[in-house]
Amino acid sequence: MVTLSSPGSTVAACVGYDNYNNKGSKIIQNAGNTSAPVLSIAIVNWNTRDLLLQALESIFAHPAPSLEVIVVDNASSDGSADAVRAQYPQVHVIANSHNAGYAEGNNQALRLAAGSYILLLNPDVILPGGALTNAVAFMEAHPKAGALGVRQVHPDGSLQRSVRGFPSPLAVLWELLGLSRLLPNSRTFGTYRMTWFGYDREIEVDQPMGTFLLLSARAVREVGLLDEAFPIFFNEVDWCLRCKRAGWSIYFVPDIEIVHYGGASTIQVGAAMAWESRRGLLTFYQKHYSGALFWPIRTFISLVSWPYAWLQSRRRAAAE
Repeated sequence: MVTLSSPGSTVAACVGYDNYNNKGSKIIQNAGNTSAPVLSIAIVNWNTRDLLLQALESIFAHPAPSLEVIVVDNASSDGSADAVRAQYPQVHVIANSHNAGYAEGNNQALRLAAGSYILLLNPDVILPGGALTNAVAFMEAHPKAGALGVRQVHPDGSLQRSVRGFPSPLAVLWELLGLSRLLPNSRTFGTYRMTWFGYDREIEVDQPMGTFLLLSARAVREVGLLDEAFPIFFNEVDWCLRCKRAGWSIYFVPDIEIVHYGGASTIQVGAAMAWESRRGLLTFYQKHYSGALFWPIRTFISLVSWPYAWLQSRRRAAAE
């Protein structure tokens, strides 16, 4: 069951519910309503009320393009949905009766989003003044941009490495063999984690971290929604791969910077997330690298990733 609170908007008039992509997923459709916002912000939340409220404060504290904010709350037990309704009545709140996961939650928001651009935003983020305006301006200046990522820093100001290449079997193999650590400046062996990149210039990339991922609504209409076969991890990786295969570009810009606390939701179930990450990677391979050519490397990664996930789950369980 889902409950939706809306501040008297005309979202239903701006969104079509009858269009599907070729995989049967509903996709958004802007009906050309001239009152539609420029920017829609989608935030999926699970038990991070205080951080969520802080993120919303940073959104509304500064002038920005005309926008709507959609918060999807995945059955939080900390009063997140009620707190948002009370403090930010202009926000659309979708309150799920169960934890629908990251992909499904974002898809709920994408189906409602009426903006020309849609920002997938984590709740544990602080946006400085000008971040939204500058991000939208970049997309406007790059009409073939399907998505945009920005520079992310920890609360202490240190850099977060937030862009990667696609995790092809070969790229992950270099990681497992330690070659990316041995030769971090190599664009071949460091292709997955982009260990060679200094985060100091604008660049086309494969997959920015989903913490702040600004999408073109036109790209979403063409590419489709997030694949819910990836409920937590690799859904944005899969979307970015489909986006680039459809001919869109994806960019990283360093002059827009946000603060990201990191892992506020997943840390609550840390041990389970190690196994979920492995499952997401193997599902990604089944979808995109299922050919016989990749079978030996795929099998090796599947075998090696099991003890790795087990070790990570034990470490996370000990830290909980």
